[in-house]
Amino acid sequence: MLYPTEKELTAALKMAAQMRDKNVDPFFIAKTLLSHYNRIQQLEEVLHIADRYLNHGMSEQEKTLLLRSIDKIKEAEPQITGRKNNSLGL
Repeated sequence: MLYPTEKELTAALKMAAQMRDKNVDPFFIAKTLLSHYNRIQQLEEVLHIADRYLNHGMSEQEKTLLLRSIDKIKEAEPQITGRKNNSLGL
């Protein structure tokens, strides 16, 4: 499967937001797209910080940023999934 272009993604997210705002999402496609897009953005930030941590000297400052970023995702997890005790195993 090909990834959407930046233009296609922007259009899809805009339409999903409109669907959500108008409460016209009978199959929860807009809700799912917006939720997954937000989740991917959070995980890409963790990936970026982890890459910096591992490849640029493993500084304590980078480690702290990485841990905070992971904690931020863990805190959002129950809101996203509805699960109370979901661990990423870290």
